Parts: sequence; C-alpha cells; structure tokens
Amino acid sequence: MLTVLGFAMIATFLVLIMLKKMSPIAALVLIPALFCVAVGQGAQLGDYVIDGVSKLAPTAAMLMFAIVYFGVMIDVGLFDPIVRAILRFCKADPVRVVVGTAVLAAIVSLDGDGSTTFMITVSAMYPLYKRLGMSLVVLTGVAATANGVMNTLPWGGPTARAATALKLDAGDIFVPMIPALAVGLVFVIALAYVLGRRERKRIGYLTLDQALATETDGETVLVGAGGGADEATGRGAGRPAKRAGGAAGGSGPAAPGGSGAPDQDPAVPGFQGLDPHRATLRPRLYWFNAALTVALLTAMILELLPIPVLFLLGAALALTVNYPRPAEQKERLAAHAENVLNVAGMVFAAAVFTGVLTGTGMVKHMADWLVGAIPDAMGPHMALVTGLLSLPLTYFMSNDGFYFGVLPVLAEAGAAHGVSPLEIARASLVGQALHMSSPLVPAVYVLVGMAKVEFGDHTRFTVKWAALTSLVVLAAAILFGIV
Repeated sequence: MLTVLGFAMIATFLVLIMLKKMSPIAALVLIPALFCVAVGQGAQLGDYVIDGVSKLAPTAAMLMFAIVYFGVMIDVGLFDPIVRAILRFCKADPVRVVVGTAVLAAIVSLDGDGSTTFMITVSAMYPLYKRLGMSLVVLTGVAATANGVMNTLPWGGPTARAATALKLDAGDIFVPMIPALAVGLVFVIALAYVLGRRERKRIGYLTLDQALATETDGETVLVGAGGGADEATGRGAGRPAKRAGGAAGGSGPAAPGGSGAPDQDPAVPGFQGLDPHRATLRPRLYWFNAALTVALLTAMILELLPIPVLFLLGAALALTVNYPRPAEQKERLAAHAENVLNVAGMVFAAAVFTGVLTGTGMVKHMADWLVGAIPDAMGPHMALVTGLLSLPLTYFMSNDGFYFGVLPVLAEAGAAHGVSPLEIARASLVGQALHMSSPLVPAVYVLVGMAKVEFGDHTRFTVKWAALTSLVVLAAAILFGIV
C-alpha cells in the first residue's frame, strides 16, 4: 500500500506542476500533507516537517546569501569588463563570436540564475550575430548548454536540491564533481569552436570594417547576410554584395543597440543586461570585489568553512564595503528579494515533501520495489543508471520533480547494492546540460524570446548537442572514479 501511495504522491506532484495547476512550493507542501493523512499518519506531520526543516536550513541559507552575493557583484559591475573583453575578442570572426558566447555564458552563470545569464549573454552577443548574419539558434544553443553545465554549482539549484533530497552536504556532492564538470565545459567550448567554423564556412570571414560598413546617412547596415535571412535563425544567402566605391553592403536590418562598434556594450531594446551607466556601479572597488570573489570560491573549493557560512560572510562584506549606507544596502536586498524568497521558499517547502516521503516509510517501500525490478547485474551500477536516467527525466520533468520525487528512490535502491548516496547524487547532476533547454525551464523562454528564435527551432538544434555534453560529463565522472 505504501508503495502505491508513494508513487501516486510523486505522480500527483509531477502532473500538477507540469500542467501548471499548482506552483512548486504549494505542491511541495499540500500534496505530501494530504498523502500523510491518507496513510493514517497525519498526527506525525508536524514532526516530519520540523525534522526536515532543521536539516535543510543550511542549504536554504547557502542559496539565500549566494543569490545576494552574486547579485551584488553584477550590480557593482564585476562582470562588465569581462563582457567588453569578450566582445573585443570576438571582432567579426564567427568562430570567435560563438566561442565568446560559450565563455561569456559560463562566466555569468556564476550567479546561479539562468534568466540573468541569458539576459546578459544575449544582450551582449545578439548584435554581433545580427550584424554578421549568423544563425541565432547557435547563440541560444551554446548559451543554454554552457549554462546547463554551470548550473550544477551548489547555489545554482540542482546540487542544492540533491543535497536537500538526500540530506547530504552540497560541498561533498559538488567539489569532487569539478573535474568532470570542467571536462564538460571544455567540451562545450570545443563544440562552440566547431559550430563557429561551420558558421564561418557558411557566411565567410569578414573584417570589422566590412561588418560595420556605414551608409552615407550614418545608418549601420548588415554586411555578408544580405537578403533573405530568416529572422528566427539568421539563415540566409550569406553572399556579400559589392557597392559603388568598393564597399561591401547588404540589405539586412540594423543591429539593435545602434551603430557602435562591437567592443561597446550593445543591448537589445528593453533588455539592458549591462547598463554602463547604472547607479549601482562601483568601479573604484572593482579589484576588491574581484579579489573577494576569488577568495570566496577558493575557500569553498578548499572547504575552509561550510559553504553557507562563506556566502553569509561574503554577502555581508560585499554589501558593507560597496554600499556603506544602510539605505543603499536595503535597496540592494530588496532588488534581489524575489529570487531569494522563491529559492528559499522552495527549500523549506521541500522539507514537507521529503519529510513525509521518508517519515511515513513510503520511500523505503518504493525503493524495495525498485530494487526488486532492477536486475541484480545492474545493482552495483546504480550510479551509472542514475546518470543515464537524469537525461530524459530532468528534460521531461522539472528539477523539483526529479530531485525530490525520483532521486530519493534511486538512492535507496543504490544503497541496497552498496552504492553510496553521494555517488547517486553526483550522477544525478550530469543531465543538467540538457535540462536547461527543457520546456519546463522558464529561463529558456527568456533566452529564445530575446534572441527572437522559435522554441521549436531551438529544441531541434540544441537537444542533440546538450545530450552529448551530458554524456561527456558522465563518461568523465566514471573515468575519474567520481561516480
């Protein structure tokens, strides 16, 4: 009975959030509460929740202060020079543009928020893609895949969810995975190089002057993609036409952001990812903020202090130094309050789900059933099974559904065959490169919307490359003995 009710609870949770009938936070609280009563253990609900909250409080604190810290770093302009340097590096070479897209998306992904990453990346790179007539699905595909690899950072969501669901330390899950994730990121950059070569072959190599040919009336026109370029994908004839006076010209639309050179900070109208004149900038404190961020990440990797404590101290120090006036600090906290509340609320709501699933014994009964269904020969390889399952499961369901509903069952099944929950948790992260292009991820709609790409086009182009990236991460994790 508990097995059936356990799977019914998970299925109900997944259906309701996938159909958007309930928010994840509401579903995480109400569905398990109802099933707890249904199994006759309603009187123990309070104990299950309190026990779960006490174990998840460090994870919630880490996420809260990590969001505040990296939000402040974006506010003060820590990433601005990086964006400008990448734009200068890209020039008008399609290979450099695509590689620059991957690098920029990976760097900005340090803040752990996919929407912010995509807003900044597209705002910076979209004008170059339009000016050169490059395929915009390359922009969205590379950005989403790079962000997916970086999304495994402890404050990015999946690692915290895995730690929450299995009651493990996020640092114990993430730090050993760094070599495999680094291989995945290198693969994304190599993939960007290959895709850039393909784009260069299609549209040719243009100099900066050719890409920014200016008409007599001062209008910047597209060169090298004249006539027939598809608005959604950037595909077109790609044949530059000669104009009077020897200048190359074309009939494409002017790039958003005006006629400035690519090493400026162009922005898509309505989406200023890096406004160079925003009042929150602190250029005089740039090196302090850079040193603080490097020190914070180094301390995290070396495990000098628990990750929640590091980010708590880092956020407090960053706010105090950059915005010494209490009113300014209050403004910055208010600016990031929505993200903090959503993430922290999710973690504490998850205490109800995991608490009921574990406390009632449902997860144990489901695991026993699953163990019986898995051939004995596959039992010792549950980490590999988890890694492979993470690709389709995190694509067709939300991270909440996978990590809170499925992962505990896989971990229990693995434990029966002597596989550590840590190995299961690490293996569960490999599907994130594919997950970031899932239709269940709100941030992907920010990405395709800003880049003016149809979601279907993005999916057809990206899924195969993202799945391959996930398999590369899994292979590296197995090779290095991480899982």
